[in-house]
Amino acid sequence: MEHPLNPGLYIVATPIGNLGDITLRSIEILRGVAAIACEDTRVTGKLLKHLGIANRLIRYDDHADLADRQALIERMRGEPVALVSDAGTPLVSDPGYRLVHDARESGIEITSLPGPAAAIVALTLSGLPTDRFFFAGFLPGKSKARCDVLAELGEIPATLIFYDTAPRLEKSLHAIAETLPGRTVAVARELTKKFEECRVGTADDLAEHYASTPPKGEIVLMISPPSRPEMSELDADELLRRELETSKPSQAAAKVAKLTGQDRKALYSRAMALK
Repeated sequence: MEHPLNPGLYIVATPIGNLGDITLRSIEILRGVAAIACEDTRVTGKLLKHLGIANRLIRYDDHADLADRQALIERMRGEPVALVSDAGTPLVSDPGYRLVHDARESGIEITSLPGPAAAIVALTLSGLPTDRFFFAGFLPGKSKARCDVLAELGEIPATLIFYDTAPRLEKSLHAIAETLPGRTVAVARELTKKFEECRVGTADDLAEHYASTPPKGEIVLMISPPSRPEMSELDADELLRRELETSKPSQAAAKVAKLTGQDRKALYSRAMALK
């Protein structure tokens, strides 16, 4: 590193599987900081050994308390400190939110480096809609709470993304089949590793598959958005009439097409006839 790092907090994303996915900038930062706050010193220690980096590791996990955060923040005032998770981008279903919040409140300079995130990798593999997506972390472990969350989020017009564990996957799939029947579901696991898999189908079919072939590894579970309700020609005409009061036919057709998903050219023809 040509110049020493400024004091502060450096949020560093680490590989979710394949160690080759770490960025050159992340390696440079990990080499340059005075200390690295991590969830598990054994996990991060393996990564540092692979990268040939000798550094002091400080455990910072879900059990860290206010005193732990304050000690790290005081250190950041005079030295550069990195925050990593066991895998992926810190704070995304990992500890770190309170540390970043308190560091910002304390006037600490914060730098975040882009890098791997399992939710995004899985979404790009799934073939499900990517224009809008909603990440909701881990599904609850209890049956009723799981179904309640699915029912609550199921009406959001976006692909839903959850993290899950292999032992709970089958129960989660049965809950999706019960609460959100008919949706397309994708299960991604072992991302970026040798046995990477992304399987797509109905929740019932996937549950049957994983009942006979128990999964291993970290799981990303995705659910397709709700289908748009079919709109009749009369409904579309009413929307067009409202838009034509203030808009040109082309503008009215474009607005109604965006709202309903219907063909814009066909709506333009209808708008011209109505006008």
